[in-house]
Amino acid sequence: MAFSKNDLNINPKEVADSIVRQMRDIMQNKLHRRGAVLGVSGGIDSSVCLALSVKAFGPKHVICMALPETDSNPESEDLARRLAEQFNIEFIVENITPALEGFGTYRRRDEAIKRVFPEFDSGYKAKIVLPDNLMEKDTLNIFYLVIVAPDGTEKSARLPLREYLQIVAASNFKQRSRMAMLYYHAERLNYAVIGTPNKNELDQGFFVKWGDGGADIKPIAHLFKTQVYQLAEYLGIPKEIQERTPTTDTYSAETTQEEFFFRVPFHIGDLVWLGMERKVPVSEIASAVGLQEEQVVRIQNDIKRKIQTTEYLKASPYYLS
Repeated sequence: MAFSKNDLNINPKEVADSIVRQMRDIMQNKLHRRGAVLGVSGGIDSSVCLALSVKAFGPKHVICMALPETDSNPESEDLARRLAEQFNIEFIVENITPALEGFGTYRRRDEAIKRVFPEFDSGYKAKIVLPDNLMEKDTLNIFYLVIVAPDGTEKSARLPLREYLQIVAASNFKQRSRMAMLYYHAERLNYAVIGTPNKNELDQGFFVKWGDGGADIKPIAHLFKTQVYQLAEYLGIPKEIQERTPTTDTYSAETTQEEFFFRVPFHIGDLVWLGMERKVPVSEIASAVGLQEEQVVRIQNDIKRKIQTTEYLKASPYYLS
């Protein structure tokens, strides 16, 4: 049978049942914990993980947490609250802004931004993006800084390595602070923390080490983003969450996951990646996706580069003898 977009299809019930069985087994026989805590952003991945956790452990043993800060989209907390109400579970809000201010997150980030754009101040918003022309040109992952003035005017500049590293390092306090708060609530209740990364994020390194990459169970880390959407439909995740554009919710200016990291739509990138894993000829993948062969090769090369250059994020600590 010819390779096609149908190869990404899963049986949502079978996949959900398998995940739930494994979550119960790990919780009872390996972790020996009483329930689950997870941070919910109002996005598709955390929402699916929440629904799976409720199926695995019951609503009385699952806590949904919103962890907003100054740059967060208020819609994220609203959607998380609505989801908690739908699944009848406890909802906790922990605003991490004071912790981030204590770490100097915003000051350190803005210090680096001002070295690129001296006019940047508290009235501006900012984000980091990658070139969006991957399918037209085989470009490396060179980041650009975009600032948005109070009047909506945008300016963009290639981000020097020093400033890029400082902005990212400062911003990563957000994910690490959230994970610390999740573990506080998990430990006070003898619960486990449920991680929400999918295969795209975990394998390509779109997570913060010891931040959102840290958890006790990662239910969907083997699933492509497009497969997570299939699960969401089966699990009854609200349409407004299913139709919401995936964002990083990290920078003050709204940034989609596609423009910040993945560079191509998930329905294209996932199928190209699956074909690459199965060693399907490039010509067949191109036909299935509706792209030219050279475009498929560019996407494959980008995926390979991300996997290789972020391998250290997935590595366990090295022990010396």
